[in-house]
Amino acid sequence: MSDFLIVGGGIIGLLLARELSSAGASVTVIERGECGKEASWAGGGIVSPLYPWRYTPAVTALASSAQKAYPELAMQLLEETGIDPELERTGLLMLDAPDSGTALEWAKGEGSAMHVLSEAAIVQREASLAAGYGEGLWMPEIANIRNPRLLKALLSSLQLQPRVRLLQHSTVSGFIQQTGQEGRAVAGVELLRNGHLERVLAEHVVVTAGAWTGDLLKSLPLDVAVQPVKGQMLLLKPAKRVISSIVLSNGRYLIPRRDGHLLIGSTLEYTGFDKSTSEEAGRSLYAAAIALVPELKKAPVIAHWAGLRPGAAQGIPYIGKLPGLRNLSVNAGQFRNGLVLAPASAGLHADLLLGRPPRVDPLPYQPV
Repeated sequence: MSDFLIVGGGIIGLLLARELSSAGASVTVIERGECGKEASWAGGGIVSPLYPWRYTPAVTALASSAQKAYPELAMQLLEETGIDPELERTGLLMLDAPDSGTALEWAKGEGSAMHVLSEAAIVQREASLAAGYGEGLWMPEIANIRNPRLLKALLSSLQLQPRVRLLQHSTVSGFIQQTGQEGRAVAGVELLRNGHLERVLAEHVVVTAGAWTGDLLKSLPLDVAVQPVKGQMLLLKPAKRVISSIVLSNGRYLIPRRDGHLLIGSTLEYTGFDKSTSEEAGRSLYAAAIALVPELKKAPVIAHWAGLRPGAAQGIPYIGKLPGLRNLSVNAGQFRNGLVLAPASAGLHADLLLGRPPRVDPLPYQPV
C-alpha cells in the first residue's frame, strides 16, 4: 500500500509525485495511456498565461509562483537525468492588444516587466514580422519550455526514485469505497492492467486526470465541473530562424524552438472528447502564421496535432480535498494554463497533503 495514489500521469500528476516522494512519501501513479502524452505534451510550453491581465487573482497567484519555480526545476531535472527541458527566456511580444492600458496597469501592480513598443521598435526587435503593427507590448521576462522534453526528463527522474511506482497503460474502472468511524473514504482503485483486474490501495487518492477528471469522479458520485476543450497546433520548419521571441496576436502565437522549429497555436474548440485534427483548423493556424511572418509561406508543415485541455470556470483549478470523502482530493481544471501553473498547482497540493504551510492561499481552489 502506498501513502498516495495519483490517478493521472500528466504534468501535474508527475510533479505532485515528485513533491510527495521528495518529502519521503511512497507514491503510485496510474496512467491509462503513457505518462505525459495528453494535454501536457500537446501544448505550446509558454510559461505565462497568454494575456495575464485578463485572469483572476487566483490564476495570477499560481502563475507567479510557477514562473519563479521553473528555472530551478529545469536545472534540477537536467542534473538528475541529463535531459535538458530547454527553458528559454525569449520574451513575449503582444501585437495591437486592444486593452493595452489595462495590461500596463496590471503589470505595474504585479511588478511585472512590460514595455510599450512603437512600430519602429517592433520592426527593430522582429524584422521578419509583417508591416503595419502600430503598437506592441513587450514582456522580456516571459520564458517558454519545450514541454515534451520537460515531461521526458520528469518521467526519467521519477523512474530513478525508489519511492515512486508508475503504472502506465492502466485504466481505472472504479473506486474502492469504505465507511468507518471517521466517515466515508476511498481505500484505492480497481483497474484494468495487462488484461487483468487489479486493486491498488493507498492511504490517500488524488485525481489529476485532466479533461477526464469530471467523468472519472461521477461514479462516486461527485460533480467536478471540468470539461474537455480541444486545442490544435502546427509545427513548421523554416529554412532559417525568423523570430527570436514569442509573438502573440489575436489569440494566435508563434513560439521559436532552439532547434529551429516554429510552433503555432492554437484553436479553442468545445467538441467533447474528440481529439481529431481538421484541415480547416490547420489552414486557419497556417494563415495566422503567414499573416504575422509572410516568409513562412515557404516553410513546410512538419506536424499537426490536437490535445484536450481541462476546462473549468475562469480557468481556476480545483485543488484540494473533495467533500464527503476524507482521503480523496483533486487537482484539475487549469484550462489553457496546465503547464503554466503546474509547479505551483502541484506544490500547493503537496503542501496541503503533507501539512506544510501553503505557498499560496488555497481558499480560491477548494472544490465545492
